[in-house]
Parts: sequence; structure tokens; C-alpha cells
Amino acid sequence: MQVEEISAQVGAFGPLILSAIKALIVLVVGWTLAGAISGMVRRRINATPQIDPTLGNFVASIVKWALLAIVLVAVLGIFGIQATSIVAILGAASLAIGLALQGTLSDLAAGVMLVVFRPYKLGQFVDIGGTAGTVKDLNLFTTELVTPDNVQIIVPNGQAWGSVITNYSAHDTRRVDLVFGIDYGDSADEAMQIILDIAKADERIHGDPEPWVRVTNLGDSSVDLTARLWCAAADYWDVKFELTKAVKEAFDAKGVSIPYPHSVEIQKQG
Repeated sequence: MQVEEISAQVGAFGPLILSAIKALIVLVVGWTLAGAISGMVRRRINATPQIDPTLGNFVASIVKWALLAIVLVAVLGIFGIQATSIVAILGAASLAIGLALQGTLSDLAAGVMLVVFRPYKLGQFVDIGGTAGTVKDLNLFTTELVTPDNVQIIVPNGQAWGSVITNYSAHDTRRVDLVFGIDYGDSADEAMQIILDIAKADERIHGDPEPWVRVTNLGDSSVDLTARLWCAAADYWDVKFELTKAVKEAFDAKGVSIPYPHSVEIQKQG
């Protein structure tokens, strides 16, 4: 009798187990296909020179989530839940879902705005609300940045769209501002000529606009000279660091002093 009862119970759960196995297979296959198809879409779009890679990543993300939604409907269908019932349930729960996911939906809407208006693209160095890094990915919900020391930063699209965005790579050229302090006893004209000669000898410095060097401040212990030089955006940091070193060495060779603050100790004798 017990054997018959166990067999009856196993037989009752048999269809459910079979449905669970089918659902698992559909879920695994669907998830794999969704990733493969979205990857193929990304590669095809990014292979077209006329289309920005940012758009390729975004469209691929949309395709992946749309396919996963279809897979979910198919899995529920295996358990006897019809698509019309799913739509009815979602319709009835739309308000609750909207309230619960308002942050996520905001990120989704912001992602669309970022793709349409494109304040930044893949590979550009940007500052988003005080967070700086190179844009590595832009998908439906987040923007991925990588800092110069290779740290990953994930910024929600809603936060990115609502923040001040500074794009350092938006233009092909950038201006390098360098400030040098010289001693009051040195010739400002001679020091400015040294800076100009170094700038004009560097092929990375553009001739238009011409290099600009002026006395910009009379400090407590130095006369400050400011150089404004234009170069390609990709050369910005190399120019800034290498010219700073070159000017310092030229000043040393020409006898131009770079002063530093002095402290004077006064002793009162009683």
C-alpha cells in the first residue's frame, strides 16, 4: 500500500518536475542566446565607422533585455501561465512596480537621453559630478568609468544625466597653462623668452594660437609668469610635465632663480 502511495505521489509531481526541467533548459539556452545575439549586434554596429560605439553598446543592451523578457514569458508559459495572464497581472501591478522601480526607470530614461544627446562617448575622459575617469561602457542603466589608476566606477545613468558633466576629450585640442615663479632680481623678459623658445622648439605645441607668456602676478617672494600653450588633447599631460621639467632645467642653465618662501626669525633681547 505504501509503495502504491509513493508511486501515486511521484506520478502527481512528475508533470511539475518535467515542466521545471523544460523551464530550466529554456532559461539557460535563452540566456545564452540573448548574450550571444546582443554581442553580435554590438560587434556589427561597432564595425560601422559611421556609427558611434556608444550607440552600439546601448542597442546591444536593449536587445539583450528584450530577449530575456521573451525568455521569461516562455518559461512562465511552460508552467501554464499564458501571456495574456502575464500582461493582465503586470497591468494590475503597474502602479506598484512603477513606484518600486522609479529609480531604475529613471536610470533607463536617462540612459536614452545620454545616447541621444551624447555628452560623452566611449574612450573619452570625463568628470561626472566630481567622479573622473575614462568612459568604458554605457548601457541601459549605468555608465562605467575607469580611473587613471585602473579602478572601476559605476555611475547610475540618472545620476550622470542630473550632474554637471565635464568632458576633457570633447575637442581635439587643449590649452596647457603653466605657471613659473622667478626671483625679483631676475629679468622677467629673459625668463619669458626662455619659456617661449622651449615652447616653439617643441613640435607638439601649436603655432596657432601662438604660445603666450606674460607676467601674471607679483607674489610675496616671486614674480609669477604664466604660459598658455595649445596642443593636441592626447598630448596634454606629456606636454605639461615635460615642459615643466625643460623650463626648470633651462632656468638653472641660464641662472634664473626659482625662489621659495623664506622665514625670518626675530629674537628679542631682554
